[in-house]
Amino acid sequence: MAKGSKRISIQDLAAELGLSVSTISRALNNAVDVSDATKAQVWALAEKLNYQPNSMAASLRSGRSNVLGVIVPHINGAFFPAVVHGIERLASQAGFNVMICQSSEEVDREKKHINALLKAQVDGVLVSMSNTTRDFAHFEQVRRKGIPLVFFDRMPDIPNVCGVVADDYRGAYQLTEHLIAQGCRRIAHLAGPQHLNITFNRHQGYHDALLKHGLPYEKALVIPLANSREKAGAAATEQLLAGPARPDAIFSAYDFAAAGALRVLEEHGIRVPQDMALAGFSNEPFTTMVKPQLTSVDQHGELMGEAAVQLFLQLQKRSDTFTGQRIVLKPKLMIRESSLHGQAATTKSQ
Repeated sequence: MAKGSKRISIQDLAAELGLSVSTISRALNNAVDVSDATKAQVWALAEKLNYQPNSMAASLRSGRSNVLGVIVPHINGAFFPAVVHGIERLASQAGFNVMICQSSEEVDREKKHINALLKAQVDGVLVSMSNTTRDFAHFEQVRRKGIPLVFFDRMPDIPNVCGVVADDYRGAYQLTEHLIAQGCRRIAHLAGPQHLNITFNRHQGYHDALLKHGLPYEKALVIPLANSREKAGAAATEQLLAGPARPDAIFSAYDFAAAGALRVLEEHGIRVPQDMALAGFSNEPFTTMVKPQLTSVDQHGELMGEAAVQLFLQLQKRSDTFTGQRIVLKPKLMIRESSLHGQAATTKSQ
């Protein structure tokens, strides 16, 4: 029998031993109707020839792959890697492997990944949608096939879907209140895309906190970000500083954009936090490495990943009463030097 680079099949094992394919298959699966001697013979040859089972064929026969498909928008920063770590840890404990795909914020790639995961017979799909996704037909395709679908962080506006999100509204509200408590009265917001649930809620929390404390909501102080990166934050801050009235605080929807803001403020000789307070969102690791350390909001990435797997496992039970369940994680405000505007002012006056 020719070996070399050829993949050894179950048919090759059967031909070598003079047994039927069904006998070989039952032996490999430890069937009770196959003798121990035959099983030992089959496994010895399989090991000798380095036989690897065709997992795709096995999944087609059983209807299960023990694989979870995961789609993330990107792997920049620490948040999505932390979510994936949480997913992999709990999925592995439950006996599942994880297949990770990256949409790179492109809806067409997201759709291709969905099709590939369906063809791979995955047992479930966990997804955080791209910021270019407007049509949700590819997600509905997953549900029509009866495959558990769980969203995390970024969720579409689809009735009765399951998902895990951080309370972005609460985090932004608390952060804006903190800035107000520091004496800030003209708080600017570097805003993410408003069709995404996460950045819409962050903007809304900022808006409502201002009004609750009797401060005006000024559209001129809300600068849309081109994306979540440092350059976008720098460009938005330049636009903000070119306006007629300078703010005394900046709240960025993303930490990386806040880092860009910090660089621009330094270039303009604006001291943080003495002249202007600054805060971001996501609690990226670099926030404790910059000077001054950056105030932010922790979204509990690993916990979000674990909760997404828990929802998937419950969806597998196909309980009609479980449709549309959502887990909301409480954010944690991480107060650091960059936002301590009031304390900096007090120190300056002494």
